[in-house]
Amino acid sequence: MEPQDPLKKEGKLTLVLALATLVAAFGSSFQYGYNVAAINSPAEMMKDFYNETYYGRHGEHMSEFQLTLLWSVSVSMFPFGGFIGSLLVGPLVNKLGRKGTLLFNNIFSIVPAILMECSQIAKSFEIIIISRLLVGICAGLSSNVVPMYLGELSPKNLRGAIGVVPQLFITIGILVAQIFGLRSVLATQEGWPVLLGLTGIPAALQLLLLPFFPESPRYLLTQKEDEAAAKRALTRLRGWDDVEEEVEEIRKEAEAEKAAGCISVPRLFRMKTLRWQLVSVIVLMGGQQLSGVNAIYYYADEIYLRAGVEPADVQYVTAGTGAVNVLITFLAVFVVEVLGRRILLLLGFSVCFVACCVLTAALVLQDTITWMPYVSIVCVFSYVIGHALGPSPIPALFITEIFLQASRPSAFMVGGSVHWLCNFTVGLIFPFIQNGLGAYSFVIFAAICLLTTIYIFLIVPETKGRTFMEINHIFAKKNKVPEVYPEKEELEDL
Repeated sequence: MEPQDPLKKEGKLTLVLALATLVAAFGSSFQYGYNVAAINSPAEMMKDFYNETYYGRHGEHMSEFQLTLLWSVSVSMFPFGGFIGSLLVGPLVNKLGRKGTLLFNNIFSIVPAILMECSQIAKSFEIIIISRLLVGICAGLSSNVVPMYLGELSPKNLRGAIGVVPQLFITIGILVAQIFGLRSVLATQEGWPVLLGLTGIPAALQLLLLPFFPESPRYLLTQKEDEAAAKRALTRLRGWDDVEEEVEEIRKEAEAEKAAGCISVPRLFRMKTLRWQLVSVIVLMGGQQLSGVNAIYYYADEIYLRAGVEPADVQYVTAGTGAVNVLITFLAVFVVEVLGRRILLLLGFSVCFVACCVLTAALVLQDTITWMPYVSIVCVFSYVIGHALGPSPIPALFITEIFLQASRPSAFMVGGSVHWLCNFTVGLIFPFIQNGLGAYSFVIFAAICLLTTIYIFLIVPETKGRTFMEINHIFAKKNKVPEVYPEKEELEDL
């Protein structure tokens, strides 16, 4: 066999790796983004359907309070389902594998897609509420399993770029839902069930195509103890036969895995040797959601209206915001391996901090200075750009990189739970914050962005181009643990 050239040793984007990434991200991450945005455009038409259905059953319309409560439940079922899905990550990926879990997860998309499309015919808003819970479970699983799966498929020099792809497809899903949700497309009395039901198409495609791609080699070797299958998977993914060096690196993880076993969430919280990894995950996931990204989108329409955008045109400006989000996330795919994770996180949260501060001032002065509404629009776009650069795509990639195989599923359960609980909390309390503080609402988000930036600067290391074992060694020093395999030592003490 000919010696490998330097490029080969670093790993390359083979056709198998590229297609596996696209199938996993489109089949799962795209749905997450699509379901975030799909319910927004037809909201008024769906509320009318709720009221008409109630009238058909009881001979009277709902009160305003009943309708608002029922709609809030419909919207909030999605993040609540996401939280439930996050709790299922550990058991499922250990039992079914990464690829197996993604295939199983399609049940939580295809079934509710069919139900939502039939809800109007069945005259049942309860079907929509249950379906929102199910697609939330799908999103909760996929938002954790896809980064884990792709991170374990990728060579270390491409792990960052491939790790950003799921977030890219989330933003594409949001944009596609915004486009399909235009009043000239599917946001109509007859079209909204189709709009909601389209989420099942990516799931069906993934169910057909993903079986042709490899399972995670790390799962096969570390948990299934099938070295031959792991080598076959690596050979297909890397495009060459000599994969012994990478197998040896995985084998080192397997030694720690065998000594440690699968680390549960309660045990993860008790382990001092993983203290800073766990704190970093909680801070990054909490900062990602509590920094106000959903509130910015919530407030965007009002900002655009105050800036003089015609009500009929706001939907197009909102879609333009979604397009910018896609564009910047696409850019992040290419710069994450050049600038590194830490720089993008620092830059992204800093831009969001400045945007929130200026936006607060612009909203306060909006009615007194004529050109101030345009500053507000610039702030919204700046915030979206900053968040898309680092805070949105990097945290899930970071979890894959800073935990070894033994603790990775539980770490994703913790990170996913924080993500979805914070998402749910912001969606629930932001309207009250907005009513109470008005323009000053974004001071809270600015403070969270600033605190997260300081934490990253002081604690979070650069992980670009390092193996999982090298990254683990960096954190072992932060945790004041001399061992390269802290899980093994800690388990002996428990």
